[in-house]
Amino acid sequence: MMTGLILIYAAAAPGAFADLAAIDRQVAMFTGAAMGEEGGAAAPVDRRLRLRPCGSGLALSWRTAARDSVLVQCGDTGGWRLFVPTRRAVPASLPAPQEPAVRRGDAVVIAVEEAGFSVSQPGEALEGGTVGEWIRVRPLALGKGRPAEMRARIERPGLVSLPLP
Repeated sequence: MMTGLILIYAAAAPGAFADLAAIDRQVAMFTGAAMGEEGGAAAPVDRRLRLRPCGSGLALSWRTAARDSVLVQCGDTGGWRLFVPTRRAVPASLPAPQEPAVRRGDAVVIAVEEAGFSVSQPGEALEGGTVGEWIRVRPLALGKGRPAEMRARIERPGLVSLPLP
């Protein structure tokens, strides 16, 4: 009976949990960058964690080849592991938004394509978009049995296509 009380007291005693600040320091040594710096830990290990102390030492490794987080593992039997996100580099220049290839109201060529042949007719863009996007278009020569509008993919400025299945 007395042994059970001693174990409960030991679990509640200060130092009964892993030193989270020490884990932060080991992550900084592993990454070679201080916390908050590019390549270093994005934030400290959550101080609410109550991890068992690790008797056999910690093993640190990159979680993925992208080096987006560090895997910290306790080698004890039944040990724990946690992932520490790293601060990624922000690209110096982000790619500029793609300019619209077709704007609403533009005259376009509507091409219907199949392997070996292509038929085209003039049309009008009812929506704008960039290369590769699908937009609504209207053929200029409306006749009996022709749709008033259809969806086509922008191939380049002024050209949209309707690939046949």
